[in-house]
Amino acid sequence: MKLQPDKSDAQSLTAHGPGWVAINNEKVEGSVVVGSRGERFEWHCSSFDDIGPAHFAQLVSLGAELIIFGSGNRIRFPQPAWLQPLMAQRTGVETMDTAAACRTYNILAGEGRHVVAALIVESPTDG
Repeated sequence: MKLQPDKSDAQSLTAHGPGWVAINNEKVEGSVVVGSRGERFEWHCSSFDDIGPAHFAQLVSLGAELIIFGSGNRIRFPQPAWLQPLMAQRTGVETMDTAAACRTYNILAGEGRHVVAALIVESPTDG
């Protein structure tokens, strides 16, 4: 029996480092939202202290089943009220540091799930 890996057309987070992530091997410096169905846009924040309810409101229209929030160099949780619009439409939200969020996104996107990673990409001295 020949085994072959599953082929996924979803964007992949191929690497990460201080101040950057790579999406399909393209280095992106700065915070970003990336989704398994082609969603991708700059997320205007450079640290956890910059985020607020408007950042999470941007994610509502994406219709993902799960948002993976990468909170930067370490895990920090958003205010519960900021997540209310997502919870109202039954979108799950998981919080983890950005490195863990990249790994988790790849696993779920590879399974064909409609998942979005909202990643705070901090410089190595932030956080």
